Amino acid sequence: MHDKQELCEKIIALYPEIGQCGIDVNVSFDHSKNVWIVDLKKDKHELKHYLEIPDADQCMNGKQCVSLGLEIVQLKKNVQGKQF
Repeated sequence: MHDKQELCEKIIALYPEIGQCGIDVNVSFDHSKNVWIVDLKKDKHELKHYLEIPDADQCMNGKQCVSLGLEIVQLKKNVQGKQF
């Protein structure tokens, strides 16, 4: 199992736009659901993404987390006022 700090740093490395737009990233592990929770916050916008262990492993191996990437794009659109 990965360390939450290294997973958070890897997510920011894979998606550098998170840091550029000032989104706060918090990562925690939910033992009851056996998933990582990636909590993204920017101003009044917040998004929680549940990252399965195999997906977290792919992120740590340098592959992009596709579902998390889609969530990040949606959050950026919400922050920029481009909601659908």
